[in-house]
Amino acid sequence: MWRRVAFLVVFLLLMALLAPASWAMTDRWAAWDPITGTSNDYSTTVRQQAPGFPAAGMRSDSRSNVQLPSGASTFLGTATPPGAKYGSSRNQAYVVLRPRADTATTPSTTTYTFEHPTPDTGWAFVLGDIDADLVRVRATDEDGNEVSAAETDSWFQGTFNYAGETDLPTWDAATGTLTGNAGAVDTSGASGWFEPDIRLTSLTFTYTRRAGFPVYQTWFVSRARPIGGTVTDQSVSGSCPITEVVLTLWSPYGEQLASTSPAADGSYDFGEFATQDGYLVRLSAPATCAVIGSSQQTVSNRGNDGDPASRADFDVRAIIPQPLSGTVRDGAGSPVAGVAVTLTPPGGGTPITTTTSPDGTYLFDDLEIGIGYAVAVTVPAGYRPGPEGTERTGIEIDTSPVVDQDFVVLALPAVSGTVTGGGGTLGGVQVTLTPTGGGAPLTTSTRADGSYDLTGVPDGDYTLAIVAPDGYAGATGRPVTVNGTDLTNQDFALERSGALGGQVTRAGTPVPGVVVTVEGPGGTRVLTTDGEGRYFLDDLPPGTWTIAVTAPDGTRVDGPSTRSVEITAAGEIRGDQDFRLVADDDTATPTASPSPSESPTSNPTEPPSETPPDVPSGGELPDTGGVPAGWLVLGLGMVLAGLCLLLVTGGRRDHRDELS
Repeated sequence: MWRRVAFLVVFLLLMALLAPASWAMTDRWAAWDPITGTSNDYSTTVRQQAPGFPAAGMRSDSRSNVQLPSGASTFLGTATPPGAKYGSSRNQAYVVLRPRADTATTPSTTTYTFEHPTPDTGWAFVLGDIDADLVRVRATDEDGNEVSAAETDSWFQGTFNYAGETDLPTWDAATGTLTGNAGAVDTSGASGWFEPDIRLTSLTFTYTRRAGFPVYQTWFVSRARPIGGTVTDQSVSGSCPITEVVLTLWSPYGEQLASTSPAADGSYDFGEFATQDGYLVRLSAPATCAVIGSSQQTVSNRGNDGDPASRADFDVRAIIPQPLSGTVRDGAGSPVAGVAVTLTPPGGGTPITTTTSPDGTYLFDDLEIGIGYAVAVTVPAGYRPGPEGTERTGIEIDTSPVVDQDFVVLALPAVSGTVTGGGGTLGGVQVTLTPTGGGAPLTTSTRADGSYDLTGVPDGDYTLAIVAPDGYAGATGRPVTVNGTDLTNQDFALERSGALGGQVTRAGTPVPGVVVTVEGPGGTRVLTTDGEGRYFLDDLPPGTWTIAVTAPDGTRVDGPSTRSVEITAAGEIRGDQDFRLVADDDTATPTASPSPSESPTSNPTEPPSETPPDVPSGGELPDTGGVPAGWLVLGLGMVLAGLCLLLVTGGRRDHRDELS
């Protein structure tokens, strides 16, 4: 008997080790495309793994080097709050970013611009390693409006330390800022996490150095839930072939996400998708079938698995004579799905309404023979009536099907263009189109590639304007007129301010209080080096800038005491403009100063104690807060070995008993 129990224990332990966790199929950490660009101009794409969640283009003016560690050694374990809810992020990549330059006055700006507004639930982001630095969180909503600090505060879920240490950042609700420890001391694992609860078009992190050479980490995670339903044949006589029905799933923003057909019992399942409202399920019936009621339904999968709200059920039946049908198309001849079509019987009978299928068709059946039927379409938002109007009257139903009761609706014009700045595209920039005579403006925001479009614009005079991001300047508005056709190439090109800086040293030691004169467009500016011998000047317009150092008494500059740098509309940071002082009586051969052509954004030498982004202090990071995974596996392995040994020895004892 005991051997059976032992075998059962071994089997269960093996299953616990080998079986995948079912929840991992619904909660997924984001994937990242390779990073492109150079210092102060990096980009990549973040792809949440819940289907239906829009990808986000990331652009950052972080200094080098930006990284995508694998997550093998630094990760959010199941003992952390986000890991407990969404599962461990082990072996899932995250991004490591830095300030624009290593001064307290040059924060980096990193913007994630979503292809479409995000879901308003079921996802999170985590900001990690916040210690000698601070991060401000900002966002734009689905209309491109700036999100208030109070709204951002509602996303904040708390702080934690993924490395098992005691250091925690603090959250300032009034400014939406996560700040590291009071001493600005470099530690490990201090983090905060957030769950947005409104639809966003962009998310921006402004990251500021407080001391040292800090970095910060960002993770994204999303949740998926199923969408499905049933198609039922309600035919009284004959039948509708259920398995020939085609169902399509569409995102809230008009993207087709999936297509399927029901099983023989009428059930269908699209699979799991990002949790949000506004999905559309559209049904196309076979030629011999009619849809009872609407051919499309709006569904939400924001609830738990199996929640009825995530189901879209349809009824179909075989066509009953006599039918009437037609198609709704746009001006280009493309089908328009989801248009409401109403049939009114003769003599003031009760109207019947249906919607067009994905191919733009609609059908009414079981109609009595007679004259005087009327059919009309409801023009959808963003369209206007076509030249033949929106209604047909005096239709006769006889012994033959009535077909080709077609309609055309014309899309209203669109206003489109691109916003660029500093030689690159700008995502997440708010764009508004305001009627000159008053009225509600149309609002959107630019995509990751800087493009935008405002659709469904009635004819008229407008003011087109953008909100320039911090650090950019230029023309931000103009009058435009919409007159029946699309208005394209409404572009905005902004300039980005540049910066320069460096350090003054003597025998390798920083020299504070040295006068540095910078001359360029707009005049002359005089600086003095700080306690670390550094100087920095920001908000510089394009042009040639000359830097001159006035050596303190008893010293001279080793090499030229002036140099010139060029800043273009791209807004470069001309860093590393360093000078070295020597004593007046130093007869050593002067060392040439760095050439102005040197890369202005090379990394300073970081202290040996700086922890590599993917290896926290102390080495490999286990599943923090719980039993280390390696020890757990080792312990289970020892238990298995012991049980197997008992089985072997026990078996021999039984065999000897039998022989005796």
